[in-house]
Order: sequence, then structure tokens, then C-alpha cells
Amino acid sequence: MGELLQCGCDNTLSRAIVPPSPGSGPEGGAWEWGGCGDDVEFGYGKSKQFMDAKRKKGQSDIKSLIDLHNNEAGRLTVTANMRTECKCHGLSGSCAVRTCWKKMPHFREVGSRLLDRFNGAFKVMGGNDGKTLIPVGQNIKQPDKHDLIYSAESPDFCLPNRRTGSPGTRGRACNGTALDVSGCDLLCCGRGHREQTVSFEENCQCRFHWCCVVQCRQCTVRKELSVCL
Repeated sequence: MGELLQCGCDNTLSRAIVPPSPGSGPEGGAWEWGGCGDDVEFGYGKSKQFMDAKRKKGQSDIKSLIDLHNNEAGRLTVTANMRTECKCHGLSGSCAVRTCWKKMPHFREVGSRLLDRFNGAFKVMGGNDGKTLIPVGQNIKQPDKHDLIYSAESPDFCLPNRRTGSPGTRGRACNGTALDVSGCDLLCCGRGHREQTVSFEENCQCRFHWCCVVQCRQCTVRKELSVCL
């Protein structure tokens, strides 16, 4: 938005015209770098200052090493997935030449990519030198800088646990047909579920009266719910 003096447009890309080639530009034709690309290097540096401030690479405890690794993996997910956007130039929108620039990926795309990494995260242990991380369990290859890593297993949230603050999933509403984490098979931890009918009041037949009141009736609604055993 131009409100930070230190953060301008990305100036690392050449403004020379790029000749047509397979995969160059969104639709082939000639194009050139221009516009105002996102200054991702500025964001990368600021994120590194903020996220890594309390955990320097000189520290040898495993939690600090894991945090530093995962912070970097998150930043690389943004920088490695920059997308190209272009604007057409030419008479009557002929798009004879395009000006293109780099923009950061959408927030949801970054989240989806990190979720994939999270689901395939590597379990590691600290090396004897206090500076390296070694994969354990079924992992054979060393995690690379884009992978997410962890050292402790997640607590069991299926049953109540006062230490972790987990109420468990007994009595939790679930989706009887879904196959994802909202589905009864996963959310109920294999204990099964029951179907029940609940009734509740909600606003209905709302009307706006000039000026300026909305008046509603209260309707009783019945709904079928799946609930974990």
C-alpha cells in the first residue's frame, strides 16, 4: 500500500521484454517484468526478526531448534509459491505486450500447503552435538528445509485430560457422512455415535419496519444430530 518507507516494490526482477516461450506468461506471448511486485524479501526479513527473536541458532535445546526449523519452513512456503500476475497492453485490449509482476500466494493456499506438510511431519530427536536433528521412527530420509518437524507426540484428545485442558469428544456433535476430521469415525475415536433429535428456538419471519426496527417471530426448529458416544 506504500505506507512503509522501508518496503517498496520488488526490484529484483529485470524489466527486459521476455520473448514468447512455452510457459512464459499466462498465455504465451511477449511480456516484460514491471508493475509493483510484492517485496517478499522485506516480509521474509521482518518475519525472521519477529519469529526467531527469542530463539537464536546458537541455542542447543531441541524445542528451539524445532521452532527455528518450522518458522523457516513457513516462510519458504510463501516465497516458493509466488505467483505471476499480468496486465495487458495494446490497442483495444489486444494484449500485444503484457506487464507481469510477482505476488504472494493467497493466504488459504499457504495454509493448505502447510496443512499437507503438517500431516506428513517428521518426528525428530536431538543429536549428541546439540545442534542437529535426527529423524526417528519410520522416517528414513532427513527432513529438508521445507518439511515440518516435531519431537513430542500430540496428547490424546479423545478422552478428558485435565492437564491438557481437553474435555474429550464424548457428547460432541459430528458429521455422520464426512470422511474428514469432522466425521464421526475420526472425531468419536472409534467409540461410535448415536443419532438424536434436538429442538431449539430461532428467529424467523423477520420483517423490517420503517424506521428502524426489525421484528421477528420465534420458531421451534427440530434438527437431527449425530453425537459421539
